[in-house]
Amino acid sequence: MKRIRKYSIMTIVATVALLFSGCNDDKLAELYPNPQKTSVATVDNFFTGVLKSANNVVMPWYWRFFVVEQPTMGHYTQVMGWFNGKDQYIPPAAAMEWRWNQYYNGVMTQYRVMQKLYNELNERDKSDYRIFMLAATIFFYDQTEQVVDIYGDIPWSEAGKVRENGDLNASLPPYDKAEDIYNAILDDLKNIADILDTLQVPSFYASLFAKKDYLNDGDITLWKKYANSLRLRMLLRVSAVPEFQSRVQQEITEILTQSAKYPVIENNDENIMLDAGGPDLYATTSSKRGGIWQAMATWGQYDIAPYAMVDHMVKHHDPRLEITFDPNVNGVYVGMNPLDDASVQNQQASDGLVARYDTSTFMRNHYFPGFVISAAEVSFIKAEVLLHGGQDAMAKNALLTGTRQSIEFYYRINATGDYRDPIPMNADSVDQYIADLGAAWDAAADEDAKITLIAEQKWINSGLGGMPQTWAEVRRLDKPVFYFMKDTQSGQNWPPVRWLYPESEKKLNAAHYEAVKDKDDLNTRIFWDVNPPVYPEP
Repeated sequence: MKRIRKYSIMTIVATVALLFSGCNDDKLAELYPNPQKTSVATVDNFFTGVLKSANNVVMPWYWRFFVVEQPTMGHYTQVMGWFNGKDQYIPPAAAMEWRWNQYYNGVMTQYRVMQKLYNELNERDKSDYRIFMLAATIFFYDQTEQVVDIYGDIPWSEAGKVRENGDLNASLPPYDKAEDIYNAILDDLKNIADILDTLQVPSFYASLFAKKDYLNDGDITLWKKYANSLRLRMLLRVSAVPEFQSRVQQEITEILTQSAKYPVIENNDENIMLDAGGPDLYATTSSKRGGIWQAMATWGQYDIAPYAMVDHMVKHHDPRLEITFDPNVNGVYVGMNPLDDASVQNQQASDGLVARYDTSTFMRNHYFPGFVISAAEVSFIKAEVLLHGGQDAMAKNALLTGTRQSIEFYYRINATGDYRDPIPMNADSVDQYIADLGAAWDAAADEDAKITLIAEQKWINSGLGGMPQTWAEVRRLDKPVFYFMKDTQSGQNWPPVRWLYPESEKKLNAAHYEAVKDKDDLNTRIFWDVNPPVYPEP
């Protein structure tokens, strides 16, 4: 984990409003004096604005967790315990509306204005500010991929241009196909990776970039690794789609065999994440009660441990167990059973018979980071790619490497908490767990069984902190296999495979919505989700 950073938040031009209920100005000024503070609309200020505009969907806090992700993605992937009930598989309208607006009124708006400012520069200034535009584009593409993975087709190539066009009605954007967006992003990320391989940034602009970049502290090598790691993630996600397979094979081979030109994230010191600025300063609130604590403690139900994950960790003696969950009142680790009736679940919770998410690592960790992409995730991507390529030994090594990185990563997060003393990592327990996983790989009957081992580790690793990626991978792989109680009281019997477009979009962009109306169903799979989900009988 990178060090806890104290970053400056730049004041962005007043004409572009961010959906951001951040710390009050006095608190920011007190904790983070900013000699660069300006209201001038410049490329470098808007670069910070692009990063800042996504704080709400990167950092853990009340609305993102409690309202949006925990009752939806957290439920569908069983990284959260929950109480069964009517309509439990229908995403709340507020969640779908909020996530959509965060993208279009946030990072999309900021990026389009930055793009316009950059394009208006003369050629010399464009060269000097190029690193700002490249980095902003990488981050924008990451956020775009997540929105596509949630909704499918979205307005994109012509979206966010009302300020450029000056006409709201003329600026209502058509929908781009999800697969076309993936192709366009992958094309440009390849181009960006090639540019970054040889880019020379003048020292003045490198220093300015470091001041404005609170994600990677101006480390251009990390931006290279971010770009190529994002490429790997997206290439693997579309790897089962026939029309992408030639591209996938060529570009993944290129990345993995030309590590000097296309470096990726290799260790936990390189993890891309947004660190909390202090014990009472999050990216979205200045209150200690407003971060992950309030998100999980509200109503006393969103810190409940999920049965499947706890069961897996207990059975396999996972060394992450003691820093991921607190045991129940009897000192036993047991999660909320998704097949129990709601009355039974409520009684168990009231009696303290279910485990909870660990208080120090999660619940009251005021330094819990915002996940972007990690070394463990990249290692698990490599494991799957190598396995499909017939490189069994290398795939096994990548799986074991990623698992060790994941364990180390979560112990580092545990050590950032100040609620109680951190738990030291037991090297012998870790070694035994890795050895057991290696033995399970060797004993696996076929490739599908090995994919299951990879999928389980991916699921544990991204888990609660990276629920959009957790949900995407669960849908793509249909692994791990989960048991759900069928909702017979609703038209939606099982977890959805996408979200619906928000009502505001249907009304404001009605003409273009007609083109995607037939796809706007909770059971319409995203294009890379090639197999229908299976819900086995218990």
